Amino acid sequence: MKLNVALLKGDGIGPEIVESAVEVLNAVGKKYGHEFSFTPYLIGGIAIDTYGEPLPKETVDGCLKADSVLLGAVGGPKWDSLAGNLRPEKALLGIRSAMGLFTNLRPAKLYPALKDECPLRADIVENGFDIMIVRELTGGIYFGERGYRDGKYGEEAYDTESYSRMEIERIAKVAFETARKRRKKLTSIDKANVLETSRLWRKIMHEVAKDYPDVELSDMLVDNAAMQLVRNPSQFDVIVTSNMFGDILSDEASQITGSIGMLPSASLGDTKRGLYEPIHGSAPDIAGQGKANPIATILSVAMMLLYSFDMKKESDAIVNAVDKVLEKGYRTADLARGKTPLTTKEMTEKIILEI
Repeated sequence: MKLNVALLKGDGIGPEIVESAVEVLNAVGKKYGHEFSFTPYLIGGIAIDTYGEPLPKETVDGCLKADSVLLGAVGGPKWDSLAGNLRPEKALLGIRSAMGLFTNLRPAKLYPALKDECPLRADIVENGFDIMIVRELTGGIYFGERGYRDGKYGEEAYDTESYSRMEIERIAKVAFETARKRRKKLTSIDKANVLETSRLWRKIMHEVAKDYPDVELSDMLVDNAAMQLVRNPSQFDVIVTSNMFGDILSDEASQITGSIGMLPSASLGDTKRGLYEPIHGSAPDIAGQGKANPIATILSVAMMLLYSFDMKKESDAIVNAVDKVLEKGYRTADLARGKTPLTTKEMTEKIILEI
């Protein structure tokens, strides 16, 4: 099979970790008889420096023509003083919207080899945890009406949260289908005791649940969910929630896995074309030093193989290779803890050897 992947390397450590993922993808292609081609496009800060905007039309067009998209990371202090509509991070919202990606899948898994890296007590994570967070990606407060106005106490700013029935129904179906393929347990996170959008969210979740009698649905308020993630993370299988709540909770979940450098993500829509990226940032302080952990990006291409290309055995080959490398004690700088750390390139080579 011949497939074209658009590469959005971005800023900071983005180019390094994307190159690592490309090497792994090529190794998988060689082993299983697939041919991957790669077309780079600019996004984020480097696009601002080159084109004067964070998301050039050429990048959008290229992503829409590709079979799937791999993104590194964007942003850095160099561009922090720019207006909001010109910030590198604005490109992330733009490309997700342009590609029609309304679902973000973020796994949070505690690998057995990394139990000592988890900040939670040993008795809490004794049995590990494996959570999939399903986040609505193109609605809610991040895309609502916003602005400045004269208010009761003078100048004020406002951001509007709104959700339609259609937006909630489609993310609900993704969440139930995801739970059906796992342990058949779905927790819907909202703030229905305060927010009207959450009340509609909860109502529709229960309506959709009637089509999935084999999946156990429960509701949880977002403040309680934030507490339960650190109190008893193993209680969760699949979590579904809104854009802002998902943004916050998925970052919290990432911290209890041992390192944010371990966690991939997939952004999906109605087609097989997806956007795959690590959840960490551009880490400009270590860019070009070979210190970046490439595993999150490598696991992101494992998700690409599974969700966009229906290549389960190829995806499993990457996941199993990462498991083996960690079990053998190999670590990058973020996880070294006294051990001699591997460079980004060395860790990539170890994973390819296991494939």
